[in-house]
Amino acid sequence: MQQRTIGGHAVSAIGLGGMPLSIEGRPDEDRSIATIHAALDAGVTFIDTADAYHREANEVGHNEELIARALREYGSGADGVLVATKGGHLRPGDGTWTRNGDPEYLKRAAKESARRLGVDAIGLYQFHRPDPAVPYADSVGAIRDLLDEGVILMAGISNADVAQIDEAREVLGGRLVSVQNQFSPAFRSSLGELEHCAGLGIAFLPWSPLGGIKNAKDLADRHGAFQEVADQVGASVYQVTLAWELALAPVVIPIPGASRPESIRDSAGAADLVLTAEQLARLSA
Repeated sequence: MQQRTIGGHAVSAIGLGGMPLSIEGRPDEDRSIATIHAALDAGVTFIDTADAYHREANEVGHNEELIARALREYGSGADGVLVATKGGHLRPGDGTWTRNGDPEYLKRAAKESARRLGVDAIGLYQFHRPDPAVPYADSVGAIRDLLDEGVILMAGISNADVAQIDEAREVLGGRLVSVQNQFSPAFRSSLGELEHCAGLGIAFLPWSPLGGIKNAKDLADRHGAFQEVADQVGASVYQVTLAWELALAPVVIPIPGASRPESIRDSAGAADLVLTAEQLARLSA
């Protein structure tokens, strides 16, 4: 598969987002493991998770443990996979999401994530979402300290605007390697952040790149140009969408979620799909 770079670390151009395997509506564990293994078989070497990807209040880190198990069972072929996780979001078990950007909490959360992932140091750790109750620099300062202490090897942020990207870069002493924001045909308001990352050489990781768990099935109906191009090139509308995102900048690494092996196999194929300038312009209009 085509390769892209996160902080000097080469990864597959298409990653796997683990959230659908652990929240409401998740598949059984056998199918979840099969989905992760199908991603690896397809050449995916970047998997994104978070300690908040769970359903019940008492199963924090469900997705991290699931991914760790799948990688162990896959064997030596998973040795080069970069697993990114996040801290700062919480799920109390009632379907809602809360935030905690307290520096001491983030440090504890990262160490717990490392334990669940079974690693001495987390490959990429990201501050999940700004907490309005805590100064942003203080939260990112905890990520800096984790980096300095060797608890994490690379640092990223998520759900950040341009000003926060610049602030994080300053706090981290220029060591910010990734920004994970929502981006899809239906959600283009983070294009400014994508372009800012491209100018800085920072990886931009679109989450919900196909529109999200609830809306992905309606992508073709809501965005007819993508289906038109898909018909032209003989690919799925999902492959066309991911190929369009990849073409926006060489720093873009979409992380589509999947709950079936067939879904991630299809998504992985987008890395080899080349669209014409005319097609790309039509999709960007």
